Amino acid sequence: MHRAMEAPVDNRTLLDKIRSGDPGAFEDLVRAYGDSVYGFGIRMCGEREDAKDVLQDTLLQAFRKLRTLKHPEALKSWIFRVAANACLMKRRRGKYAPDREVSLDELAPRDAADAEAEIPDTAELPDASLEREEIRAEVRAAIEEIPPHYRVVLLLRDMEHLSSREVSEVLDLPETAVKMRLHRARLMVRRALERRAGGDAAREGRG
Repeated sequence: MHRAMEAPVDNRTLLDKIRSGDPGAFEDLVRAYGDSVYGFGIRMCGEREDAKDVLQDTLLQAFRKLRTLKHPEALKSWIFRVAANACLMKRRRGKYAPDREVSLDELAPRDAADAEAEIPDTAELPDASLEREEIRAEVRAAIEEIPPHYRVVLLLRDMEHLSSREVSEVLDLPETAVKMRLHRARLMVRRALERRAGGDAAREGRG
């Protein structure tokens, strides 16, 4: 799935349609959030089939339960709470569990620039250039290396562009914990990219 440039979602109208039983409400929900949830599932789970399951589970659960949501502005964070829980449950079943823990040395910041810069949203990079496609693949692979409880914060904050407060609500974490995990996740991705770049350089040197 690819994100199209569409008008911002009117969550109040969408919620009103769902509550009133409008026959087109589910299609509107899919159109509004389907691509975002699917893309999040791909990055979080790493497999298209799992991402499809997450998409289906999230939207069906949302459609059944959104009638009780009181505040339309909370709709996006509520949907991503469901999606994040679905992804994390899949990972806990073992197939995608991380194979190592991260050391404290890896988490230590080296300078202020590392702490502040965002990971680029790979969905926004153009496909025309092979070089950029390779960069996208490297970033995706680096993100897949980090533990899921850091990855989910990174994806929600840097790629889905939720605020720290919204991520806090999605994951039921204090906002300070969200910011700390985001900071650490960005560092881990950068170091994964550096390791990959170093490995590529060493292979070229032997070639």
